Amino acid sequence: MAVVDRKSTALTNRDASPRVNNPPHLQGGTRLQARATFELANGDSIASIFRIAQLPTNAIVNRIKLFCDAITSAAGDVGLYKTTDNGSAVVSVACYATAVSIASAVTVGTEIMFEAKDIANIEKRVWEDAGLTSDPGGFLDLAMTLTAAAAAAGTLSFLVDYTVP
Repeated sequence: MAVVDRKSTALTNRDASPRVNNPPHLQGGTRLQARATFELANGDSIASIFRIAQLPTNAIVNRIKLFCDAITSAAGDVGLYKTTDNGSAVVSVACYATAVSIASAVTVGTEIMFEAKDIANIEKRVWEDAGLTSDPGGFLDLAMTLTAAAAAAGTLSFLVDYTVP
């Protein structure tokens, strides 16, 4: 075993010679929050899309918390879509979560951001989470896409924290 002394990216930049300025997405920035609630109907089918929030492509998502009633048999992927103004197409359908169950009630909130996203990617921005090679600017929609149909009606809610430079 070895004793180690490691630094985060931000502290490595601070201690570099010459010093490297940290990009605002790593340290600092403004923390924002989005909330969304949907009423699902019995029979909402697979591939139904529930658009949660518009996120700047240069933002870092800090957390995605899911709350729901028992929406029997339902599940969904959580990922990113182009905005309505940009054609609404899927960019990455499940970059945050894959087939997350909403079949049982969740009243205290379940953190789902790292269900599919690797924890090693905690410093990645929205455009990077989407798998894009460069920041296109603008916004992407965070959305849940059903992978299992709703066999009961119920409420589905999200609390999303993110930071912008």
